[in-house]
Amino acid sequence: MSLASQAPAREDAPRWFPQRSALVFCAPMIVNGTVLPFFPVWLETHSLDDHQIGVILAVPMVVRVIFAPILAMFADRMEERTGILVWSGLLCLATAVGLYWTQSFWPILLVFALQGAVFAPYIPVVESMLITGVRRWGFDYGSMRLWASVAFIGSTLVGGHLIGLYGGAMVLPVMTVGCIVMSAMGLAAPRIGRAPRRAAVAAAGKSRQRTSLSRFDLHLVMIGSSVVQAGHAMLYAFASIYLAELGFFGTAVGILWSAGVLAEVIAFFFARQLNRTFGAWTLIRFGATIAVCRWLLFPLDIGYFGFFVLQCLHAFTFAFCHIGIQRRIVDAVHEEQEASAQGTYYFYNGIFMAVATFASGYIYAAFGLHGYYVMSAIAAVGLGCVIVAWYLQPQRAASGGNTSESR
Repeated sequence: MSLASQAPAREDAPRWFPQRSALVFCAPMIVNGTVLPFFPVWLETHSLDDHQIGVILAVPMVVRVIFAPILAMFADRMEERTGILVWSGLLCLATAVGLYWTQSFWPILLVFALQGAVFAPYIPVVESMLITGVRRWGFDYGSMRLWASVAFIGSTLVGGHLIGLYGGAMVLPVMTVGCIVMSAMGLAAPRIGRAPRRAAVAAAGKSRQRTSLSRFDLHLVMIGSSVVQAGHAMLYAFASIYLAELGFFGTAVGILWSAGVLAEVIAFFFARQLNRTFGAWTLIRFGATIAVCRWLLFPLDIGYFGFFVLQCLHAFTFAFCHIGIQRRIVDAVHEEQEASAQGTYYFYNGIFMAVATFASGYIYAAFGLHGYYVMSAIAAVGLGCVIVAWYLQPQRAASGGNTSESR
């Protein structure tokens, strides 16, 4: 039986665990919902050229994926892993305040890169906290995780409204508020203690392969899912430009972007039912397959309703893959390696997305809309990795594919 499907007793769970965990996950999304779409607007107010803006945005992305697994492993060795959230929030706040005194390229690059480093462990550690709630007390992952997507939408809408009223100078105040919330939520995070060590040697030997982060098939499926996510790079970078060329502007484009995130929220809302009905491998394979099809259709002029449907497919291309990967981590990795596993997955996601984002500029310049066919090919490579990982499962080889992990 999958660990995700067990229903342990909840009497010893921290008070209001699901609600507090959901709020903690909202905190970094307030920052992301401001920084991702609007930080370039603030950079433009400092008369930086396009190349300098590109470097400032790219370097923290690389810094995050380097520091995330390192700091996540450190969190696994702490007596209370959620304690790192307070330090991450406070140091992010310090860098946000520091940006008020930066005016030129090198100081901004240095402070923003430092923010990337100290922000890096927050999301992986929160993910590990949610998964611990699934392991120990049988809480529903999706019902907690969906509020992060809601917070991202709210932050983007509020930030966009304020910036529309007061200009790019409002980016730093909104970022600062988000960092304050991160620090406060770090203090409010449920204290879950250190993961129990595997005491019995016999028990450890019996489950050695299923509880080891060193399993090749686990890394390969995380890589495959991350490559599928990297196929979204051209969407994030050029979809709004493409839609504007088709005659869709302002609110119409905003509705299309919101439709994708809302579809993602709905998928997370039904995550428990999805996990009961489908295996983790089925969710990942299905999401990857839909991604291949989504990018094949995207270059076609299929009208506003057609693009609305394609945006709703984000529920499959992102949410299904993410839910499936979290289920695989629960099934394959012992709790004492939880934050390390999340940091590793965060690393794979970040590094492949960074490479794909960098390449998408050249691909779009060379092929235009046909560049989305390259994104489809990238998703197909990710799907291939997932299928190979499925065949490489030790349990599957030993049992002829009849375990819950093989579905």
